[in-house]
Amino acid sequence: MAKDAEPTEDAKSKGGLIKTVIAGVVMLAIGAGGAYGAFAAGLLGGDGESGPDEPKLVRKGDSDPYPLPGQNKDEEAPVYGEGGSEYRTAYYSFKESFTSNLSDSPALIQVEIAVSTQRDGRVLGWVKNHELAIRSAILVQLAATPEADVFEPEGRKRLNQRLTKAINEVLEENEGFGGIDAVHFKGFLVQ
Repeated sequence: MAKDAEPTEDAKSKGGLIKTVIAGVVMLAIGAGGAYGAFAAGLLGGDGESGPDEPKLVRKGDSDPYPLPGQNKDEEAPVYGEGGSEYRTAYYSFKESFTSNLSDSPALIQVEIAVSTQRDGRVLGWVKNHELAIRSAILVQLAATPEADVFEPEGRKRLNQRLTKAINEVLEENEGFGGIDAVHFKGFLVQ
């Protein structure tokens, strides 16, 4: 007659110990994963700062810790109105115009452009520093523009958005942060 195979007390305690060890390893892995995620998000570690050193929004009347291109710290600050946005808007004008053919058309477009940001002067400094790469990206976007778009307000709006995105992509690639809020047409000629 066969004896019923019941686990001994020693086997039971070994099984419980193994389950406890496995549960502990799983909990450690979960904790380590959470810690890594918090570190990668910038919530832990680093040099005590709350996040990456990205250009900050500048309130009207506050001093910009980074002077705008072509501006001295000694220059008198502009006087801002009380309405509208709580942040100041700074502009950078490209000195030379942009001329390109239009997509699938013999027509040419010539535009004069400025960009704006509400962030500190680093953004416009980066625009000035990477002007060559930005000019190239702008010309690519102009050449990809259908002729019909330049004669319609909605088409110009789409072009404006594409140019803003292209400039921010160049800045993100080179500096890790875009920061351009809008592109402004100072001149717009189609021939």
